[in-house]
Amino acid sequence: MDEVGRLALQIAREAVSRHLGESVTILPPADVPSALGDRAGVFVTIRKGVLLRGCIGTLTPTQRTVAHEIIANAIAAATTDPRFSPAQSEELPRLTFAVDIVRALEPVSGPSHLNPLIYGVVVEADPLKGVLLPGVEGVKTAEQQIEIARAKAGVPSGAPVTLHRFAVTRYREEPS
Repeated sequence: MDEVGRLALQIAREAVSRHLGESVTILPPADVPSALGDRAGVFVTIRKGVLLRGCIGTLTPTQRTVAHEIIANAIAAATTDPRFSPAQSEELPRLTFAVDIVRALEPVSGPSHLNPLIYGVVVEADPLKGVLLPGVEGVKTAEQQIEIARAKAGVPSGAPVTLHRFAVTRYREEPS
């Protein structure tokens, strides 16, 4: 893993650790590589073993830098993902983090322009929007990917939708 990845994961872990332990929101290091100083959407995924523990993200930037985006989304994934109770400090040693830096959204006309191993998908039927990251375990086809994103958004199967794809730069801690 490169320096950017190591630092992105370190920032995510420290943000959650300090927030859970001291109710502090950290600031990014002063001198971050340009990839973390730019602006982009970011997803932070937290797992406990192989089980999802939280995932919150943004498709487009909402913060000053990628590093700030990592901090905000890491804390949100640990504490406000509505599918889970807030993480506790004592869980930290058993948690692993992944940071996905989102590249630009691209409109696509259908499943033939998707590959669930390479691209995430956004399914939209205004005002509903569902997102699925690339590389989700068990998702083998673009059709599966679209149906899962539809379900997440509450869009009925067969209803007309607008599709976008996006690639990510993914950094992931390995479970110990």
